[in-house]
Parts: sequence; structure tokens; C-alpha cells
Amino acid sequence: MKEKLLNWIDNSAGLAIELETELTKRPAISPESGGEGELDKCLFLEEWLKQHGITQLERFDAPDPNAKGGIRPNLIATITGEDDTKERLWIMSHLDVVPPGEEKLWESDPWTVVYKDDPPGPRLIGRGVEDNQQGLVSSVLAALAFTSQGIKPARTLKLLFVSDEEVGSAYGIEWLVTHHKDLFKKDDMVLVPDGGDPKAIFIEVAEKNILWVKFTTIGKQAHGSKPDLGTNALLAGSELALCLHFELSAEFYEHDPLFDPDYSTFQPTKKEANVPNINTIPGADVFYMDMRVLPIYSTESIFKEIDNIIEIIQEKHGVKIEYDIIQKMESKPTSPDALIVKILDNAIREVYAVDPKPKGIGGGTVAAHLRNIEIDCAVWTKTDQTLHQPNEYVLLDNLLGDAKVMALLASSK
Repeated sequence: MKEKLLNWIDNSAGLAIELETELTKRPAISPESGGEGELDKCLFLEEWLKQHGITQLERFDAPDPNAKGGIRPNLIATITGEDDTKERLWIMSHLDVVPPGEEKLWESDPWTVVYKDDPPGPRLIGRGVEDNQQGLVSSVLAALAFTSQGIKPARTLKLLFVSDEEVGSAYGIEWLVTHHKDLFKKDDMVLVPDGGDPKAIFIEVAEKNILWVKFTTIGKQAHGSKPDLGTNALLAGSELALCLHFELSAEFYEHDPLFDPDYSTFQPTKKEANVPNINTIPGADVFYMDMRVLPIYSTESIFKEIDNIIEIIQEKHGVKIEYDIIQKMESKPTSPDALIVKILDNAIREVYAVDPKPKGIGGGTVAAHLRNIEIDCAVWTKTDQTLHQPNEYVLLDNLLGDAKVMALLASSK
């Protein structure tokens, strides 16, 4: 049975190219990024799956008046397993893509797939072909390997195609776990094929907590020749940025070798303009920080220390400091001993002949929303990591290899 599944996938490159080509023709850019959303792409995929024998389909549409049709679609395809009481396997990919960026940097039309067979190997070029259509198409091929051969997977396989991953998931997985939490069962396990490395080694099982914070320092504007008549918001804001960076790093100092880097990071990043001329003391100053915190620390403990630092800076400089939370995401880890990690490890070894390692990352993924409702998730794929770049590409060997790993996952006893 296993050989039939893998042989079918080996011979499905033409089908993969067809689906990648058609999906890329339908840009699924969020309204926040200047697009119409995912509806056209989802409708095509839904019809294409039906035509190829995957007919157990459900749609869960999140309302969004700014998107085409007023909705952001989320689609689920189900292939019932031999034992529907076993842990169900979900494979979650996303429909949306990012804009192409500067089109002059592209060697071809971003929305027309181009096939090339030269180093680094046979590949498809186009916006979205890797992020996240590699995972999407691989999951579809894995499902078709079962249905086309008349084979039932050992466990029920559910393909979940979500909207809005690129801009925060408010209309995608976050909306689903808020409004349709009963879709997921306690023993379900999820593969998210939307992050990995070129060697297929790293299985992401944990994420750092993410905090994006805007800090506004309010002083008093004055002429540059008479600073005593003003209160320099830039000076106070600069000291605040330095204190936050160094003091938070010193306070939350623990290391965890699961992550790379293995410590919490507190980085000042974006800086807004204050005054337009050199000879004015700025009365207001704004900067932002990107903080990636090991899961052992709560966000409450971080903000308690931030408040302490702000109080000291306010008193020292005679300013008022406010902050706004732009993003706050905490994610529970998946145990490296979880079933999804173990069977994924075995499947990767069989297909790619490598030694996988559980890993934590600093970035955030859609897996966090499911981990926070006690669903075990692993993020993995074999990828050349050309996502968001001009001339984004997907290697066909990676796409087909990942489909084999997914098929083995669904057939594992």
C-alpha cells in the first residue's frame, strides 16, 4: 500500500504544475495589502478538488466588508480514515499571498508560473508558489494519492486552507478557533507546512512570545538654542530605548537551547519622524520595539518591568511616556514527545534520509492559535526559503517529497 501511494506521488509532477499554475493566476492578496482577498482562489480550488474526486468539502466564511464578496473563505477537505476514532491529522496551509513587491526585480510576470530546469533544480517561479502553495499543493497530492488509488488513510485526514495568514489571521485560523472551536478535537494533531529549512531537518515545536510595542514620549518643544525652555522628548525616548534593551535583556536572561537564538530579544526597531528641522527641540518622539521572549516568561512579567523602567525615565526627564501594544501573541509549546512530532520524524527520515531535530523559533506562525487551545502542532517543510522574495520559486522535488511525508503521516498506524 505504501509503495502505491509513493509511486503515485512520484508520477504526479504534471498535476502539481497544473494546480500551482492555476492557483498563481488568482492573486489572493488581503485588502490590507491592496488586494481583494482569497475568494477567487478558494472557489477555483473548491471546484478543482471536486473534479478530482475530493468531494467532502466545507466552507467557513469570515465576514469582511473590505474583501470581494464580503467574505474571507476558509475551506476544509476531509478524507475519512479506516479508523475515524483515532487521532485525526490536519494539514493547514494558507490561501493568501503577499504582493509581488517591485515588479522590475522579477524576471517574469509574478502571476504566471514559469518552469525552469537548471540549478538549483527543476522548479516553478511565481508569487506564492512556495509560500504557501508548496504546502497546499503537497497536501492535495497526499490526499489524492489515497483517493485515486482507492486507499483509506489509517486516520482521518483533514486539509484546512485558511485565509489571512499573511496579515495576522483575524479572518483565518483565529476566526475559526473563536467561532468554530468545535471543529477541533482534543486528540487532533496538526501539521503546518509553512516554515522549514533546505535540508528538511528542523521540526518547529515552539515559538517565542511576540510583543510589538509603540512607545510615545511627550515633552515640550523649544528652540534648539534654548533647550532649558523645553523638554527633549528625543533625549528621553533614546534613553528609554537603551534602558528597555539592556535592562529587559538582563532581567529576562534565561537561555533555552531549543531556540535560535537561545535567549529573549528586546530590539528597538522602527523610528517615526519628530521635527522637520535641526534647530528645534522635539516635544514628541515615537519608536517601536520588537520583543521575542522565551515562553518561560509571561507577557505580564515583561510589562511589569517595562512600567518600572518608564517610571524612572519619566521622573528623570520630566516627560510623559505612553505605550500601545501593536501585537501580543503567546504560544504554548508542543512537546517534542508528542505523537505528531514522532510520526513526522519517522516520515521525514524515510523520505529524505535525514536526522530531524525539534526546534523553537523566534517568529510567529498560525500554529500558535491551535497550540493555545491544547492542539499539538508541528511546523515543517523542506523549503529553499524564497518566500516574499522576487522570483520566488518552489523546487518540484521538495513539493513531491513533502507530499510523500504527508501521505506517510496519514497512513501511520
